[in-house]
Amino acid sequence: MRAGVFRARVAVCYNLAMDDDIAARVYSDPLARWFVTEAYKIADTAELVEAAATHLVAAGIPVYRLAYFQLFLHPELLGKSYAWRRDQKVLVSPAPHTLKTEARYRDSPIALVFEKKRTIRVRLDAVEPQVPVLQELKADGVTDYVALPLIFSNGQIHALSIASDKAGGFSLNDLDRMFQLQFAFTRIVEVHTLRDTAEYLLDAYVGHAAGRLILSGNIQRRLGQPTIEAVIWYCDLRGFTRASDTMPRDAVIALLNDYFGEMGAAVAAAGGEILKFMGDAMLAIFPIDSPEARRETAARAAQAARAATRGVAAVNQGRMEKNERPIRFGLALHIGEVMFGNIGASARLDFTVIGPAVNHAARLEKLCSAINQPIILSAALAALLPAAEVASLGAHALKDIDEKQAVYALTTAQAAA
Repeated sequence: MRAGVFRARVAVCYNLAMDDDIAARVYSDPLARWFVTEAYKIADTAELVEAAATHLVAAGIPVYRLAYFQLFLHPELLGKSYAWRRDQKVLVSPAPHTLKTEARYRDSPIALVFEKKRTIRVRLDAVEPQVPVLQELKADGVTDYVALPLIFSNGQIHALSIASDKAGGFSLNDLDRMFQLQFAFTRIVEVHTLRDTAEYLLDAYVGHAAGRLILSGNIQRRLGQPTIEAVIWYCDLRGFTRASDTMPRDAVIALLNDYFGEMGAAVAAAGGEILKFMGDAMLAIFPIDSPEARRETAARAAQAARAATRGVAAVNQGRMEKNERPIRFGLALHIGEVMFGNIGASARLDFTVIGPAVNHAARLEKLCSAINQPIILSAALAALLPAAEVASLGAHALKDIDEKQAVYALTTAQAAA
């Protein structure tokens, strides 16, 4: 086909898809041009919301408040809201799953947008609203409120609300321009949401450090994993096998969640990385960035062990008041080099650590029950802590290790028995 004929046919198809009026408006409106050519470059959602609001105002649309309501997959969060007001920075608020049960949400226009998938407009200068959110906006001087659905390509609904404090509210031309830009904004925030969902899920299921490596494209093959130095945390729930055989299923799950909740919170608060849960055991690491950071990292790991002990003691108080089985655990801390990366089958990988140091930590933890100590430190880890914070427990035999190993206790730790 000759080039001229091809271009002519493309032009005909283009004109069928977009009439001259729409085409002219897309390319002549600076606001539309910004959404199409610049907005997609903004990777941070809060920054995008602020920039979008600023450009709407600069384009003559009387926006006082703009809020984006984002949903994503997360075990604890329903989503986030990003709310901008004139002369204020964007306020980012996480929304728990329980939000859907609250009257403030159920009675809000946003709930209707999610449920009905339709745009809602309320002229606040002409009515007395009964909804708390709209009452607050009217008290702030808002005259017009529009909430509209953002429909993603997978059918998921997000929402956007725009409010004006101009006398008379939004004009028909204002609304027309905003509705046209709604689709461009939707495509951009869909990309943001997909990325955020990936980050949250990776954080929840493989840990923040591993998730960051995976999303950055730094995914190694199964061979040649990088070696890092780290403090290794290995803990186990004592008496779990018997408990799981004698307790109701829901009680067993509640026990595990109470136990892992305290252990995981302590590790995360001290900058550690939870790598995996294995039945009633948990493996975590505190990566060491440089040789100079070895003592500081060891101190953070010890701090986490103490925090976990205090947390378990508090949980046990509540459990015993309800005649529930108390949590008893064993925890080992060791330091050494580990391989950190992909382990497993070609179709199913686990991002974790392996190496002799991990095995040593697991064997140390088994000693906790034998010598009735909740926390045991290896000699290598104890050497990095102040002498006043550790106490010798003597030398003990460990499985598959020929020589007895010196082990230590944290003197400031309290037994969780």
